[in-house]
Order: sequence, then C-alpha cells, then structure tokens
Amino acid sequence: MHSSSNYIQALDMDENLNKRIVTNPAVMVGKPVIKGTRIPVDTIIRLVAQGVTQQEILEDYPNLKKEDIKAALEYAASLAEGEAVFPLLYKKSD
Repeated sequence: MHSSSNYIQALDMDENLNKRIVTNPAVMVGKPVIKGTRIPVDTIIRLVAQGVTQQEILEDYPNLKKEDIKAALEYAASLAEGEAVFPLLYKKSD
C-alpha cells in the first residue's frame, strides 16, 4: 500500500517526465529526447553511468538543465520498474 506522500511523489515524477521528455518520429528516429533538444535520454543515462558528473554534462550540453538530467534518470527508473521478471525454476538433479 502506498502512502499519500509516495503517491504525490509519483505524480510529480510523471509530470516532470511529461514536461521534459518527448518522443517524435521526426526527431532522432522517435527516441525519447529532452524536450526542445535533440539530446537522447539514453545519452544522458550512459554519461551518468560512465561517471561523468552532472556539472560536466551541463558544460558539454549547455541546452540542458539539472532537471533534465533528473528526468532522464527518472525515465530510466520507470522503465526498469515496469520490467517483469520471471525466475526460471529448475530441478536439481541428484
């Protein structure tokens, strides 16, 4: 069961994603990008994973804001959260 504060945080996250991340078949072949740019969300996530600091990302991509990086990470988290995992059961042979 979700507390009301968790529910409000989830709504805020969804609103943030809708404001900052868009898809358009005419932009980057429909990949999710930061609104108003051609910067794909996966590029930002990959940079963070490689250890590039937020400040370095902002310097390299002056059109980005801190909130865009946060939205990219929230987007990745929402995709991972929606993943269904089906463990394989096996019978150990004697």
